[in-house]
Amino acid sequence: MKIVVSGGGTGGHIYPALALINTIKKQDINVEFLYIGTEKGLEANIIGREDIAFKAINITGFKRALSFENIKTIFRFLKGVHDSKKILKNFKPDVVIGTGGYVCGPVVYAAAKRKIPTVIHEQNSVPGLTNRFLSRYVNRVAICFEEVRPFFPADKVKLTGNPRAQEVRDTKSNGILQSFGLKEDVNTALIVGGSRGARPINDAVIKSLSQLSGKPYQIIYVTGEVHFEEVSKEASLLGTNENVAIVPFIHNMEEVLASIDVVVGRAGATSLAEITALGIPSILVPSPYVTDNHQVKNASALVNNGAAIMLEESELSSTKLVEALDSILLDNNRRIAMGEASKKLGIPDAADKLFKLLLELVENEQKK
Repeated sequence: MKIVVSGGGTGGHIYPALALINTIKKQDINVEFLYIGTEKGLEANIIGREDIAFKAINITGFKRALSFENIKTIFRFLKGVHDSKKILKNFKPDVVIGTGGYVCGPVVYAAAKRKIPTVIHEQNSVPGLTNRFLSRYVNRVAICFEEVRPFFPADKVKLTGNPRAQEVRDTKSNGILQSFGLKEDVNTALIVGGSRGARPINDAVIKSLSQLSGKPYQIIYVTGEVHFEEVSKEASLLGTNENVAIVPFIHNMEEVLASIDVVVGRAGATSLAEITALGIPSILVPSPYVTDNHQVKNASALVNNGAAIMLEESELSSTKLVEALDSILLDNNRRIAMGEASKKLGIPDAADKLFKLLLELVENEQKK
């Protein structure tokens, strides 16, 4: 069996694709993969470190405002479709799946036009432009939030969840907190603003450090590499906090998530899939800089089910951050209840569900 996977632009599109590939490889070593992305995208770097064949096409996204650049993008899209058809003709995939990002547009569209079974995977509660366009041509639309179902043709939609959830669920805690200079038997919060960090979250945390130093819980605070030096200098002026570990980035995030009690961070779809797979309570600060404000809608799905607290960036302050942390970490009954609510929203076998969906499409095609 041969599978083409396409997704790019952000880790939220790439890591679910990689998790799906890794899960399928464990179940069937004979499946052959080809990943189609862009040379300049994050996917080229991430997939390049894996044992996965990679092909690149040249494509950019549309500007939402009227722009001459959009005319160029149309021509790039048509060229991308042409190039994708040649790649697909040579590789001869049994099925093609797009996990988001504008690179999926020409790849999945080309596959649909060549009558190859196709799937798009929508991680968010509000779909992006590319997936809205592709939903008219694909065989199936895999979703992670029920809230997104009305945006797509009803007969194509299947709730599968995010494959990244399964990858995280299967990771065990191995005394990882000690590597941060923290204790293993103390309630712990992870504060993170994404791989690049988030200045508003950083500002709130820095102003909270003096208050946090006297708390009976501990913090792992991920600044993002671009902010680490500045944050470290400011933190050093406030003195050393033995219960706060400040780091620029975490590479083994799965192990850390398996070891902590609360997450403070953005409301990206993949992050929420990880949180709910493990049943972790969260304090969510949705990014206001995303399409259709979809992170607020993502966060609301957890808040409405008692699994999270939401602090919008405009109202975020050191006082509110500490109050939110206290309300969960100092109240075991609430923390446990929020964790249980979080776990109910998770789909821990998401990669298996998505693989099954791909197999069904291939089998249906073979019966024709």
